[in-house]
Amino acid sequence: MATWSRDKDAQDSILEPLCFPDGTSPPSKQWPSLELLVCLFCPESVCQQQKDVLLKHLLVEHKTVVADVKLIADLPKYLLYWKGRFLEQPVTDFCSVIKTNSNGPIEKQEDYFLLCDVLPEDRLLRERLQQRRLEDVLEQQQAERDDSSFSHVCMFCVEEFTGNRSTLLNHMAREHSFSIGLPDNIVYCKQFLETMQSKLDNLQCLYCEKSFRDKTTLRDHMRKKSHRRINASNHEYDRFYIINYLELGKTWEEVQSEDDRELVDDEDDDWSDWQAHPVSAVCLFCDHQSETMDQIYTHMKDTHGFDLHQLRTELGLRFYQQVKLVNFIRRQIHQSRCYGCQEKFDSRDDVVRHIVDEGHVMMLPDASAWNQPQYYFPTYENDALLCTLRDSGEDERDETNRCKDVPVIAEDVSNLRVLKQTSVLNHLLKGRSACSS
Repeated sequence: MATWSRDKDAQDSILEPLCFPDGTSPPSKQWPSLELLVCLFCPESVCQQQKDVLLKHLLVEHKTVVADVKLIADLPKYLLYWKGRFLEQPVTDFCSVIKTNSNGPIEKQEDYFLLCDVLPEDRLLRERLQQRRLEDVLEQQQAERDDSSFSHVCMFCVEEFTGNRSTLLNHMAREHSFSIGLPDNIVYCKQFLETMQSKLDNLQCLYCEKSFRDKTTLRDHMRKKSHRRINASNHEYDRFYIINYLELGKTWEEVQSEDDRELVDDEDDDWSDWQAHPVSAVCLFCDHQSETMDQIYTHMKDTHGFDLHQLRTELGLRFYQQVKLVNFIRRQIHQSRCYGCQEKFDSRDDVVRHIVDEGHVMMLPDASAWNQPQYYFPTYENDALLCTLRDSGEDERDETNRCKDVPVIAEDVSNLRVLKQTSVLNHLLKGRSACSS
């Protein structure tokens, strides 16, 4: 077992879940302002660009975690509100308490506090902040729609447009096949145009975001590759679209899908070809994904020499110990650090190559390094690997035998048409359709 530095453990505390590189992560709903972020319990404060510093401070110094920070519309006001409430009443009156090492000695037990919208007061605060921001944004958009002093030069030609912003946006869509959406869907239009102009001035493609040696090469690239559009995965643009301000905790993709969804009462619909999309598990060491757990475990063992089942058996790891170990390894790999010897590298590829070449794949540090309460929290959102872990004492054969003893009663599908008509799901869909009409 390798030794571990306590200071380094505190420095690398987990704050918010990371996102696997698959483009499915929700856009950030929060954009920096000049207001300071204050600690809930002490005089510590930071600017919004140092949000992670404050969140780490809350976790390490005060054992407090704020849930779903990215969905809080106005984080400075949110923190000020709770700072005042904690001065009036103890934190335990509001926060959920997570007790660690509950089965161990009392002196080793610790309480962590979770501030989340399960508390009605917190939920109401988040909704009010969201509503206030939405009102401010709609007021800003209305002012832009009524503004007749707008003036801006087209990004693709020398023509200048004055008056309403829609003339410029419609010109770029019609004459240059470049559309950023309907004018009424956009807010902070001038900043939006300046952001895109800055990228073009830096010879950067607006869609693939590659850089080129001169304007002629960039222009030819965007034309030939049909890259005359913005990159929807770049969340820098989120703040310029009204739809991103509409509903608390929902991404623009979710809002749009709800708007487009039609529930049609058609008894002749055929559901026989409907298929669920399984959640893929991602390897601990690379971007390889598999739709079954057996495949991902086999990949990690054959490709990287990592056998989680063997570690579970040899170390007698219980479920939550495995959770912490997986989150610990993911965090170390993300930070390009070998979890066995703690050597730091320039990239993830370099550290993975080192781990394999030096035989550190199965070399874990002392349990005190990874068996820490902060690793209860997932390193990555929607980490399917965490959902498949099981205790070391479970016997797969017993589980199989138990499943064999469970009687399976086949459903009578001789009259499938009648079955579909009487389906409880059918009634639920009808009821929802009636409510929305």
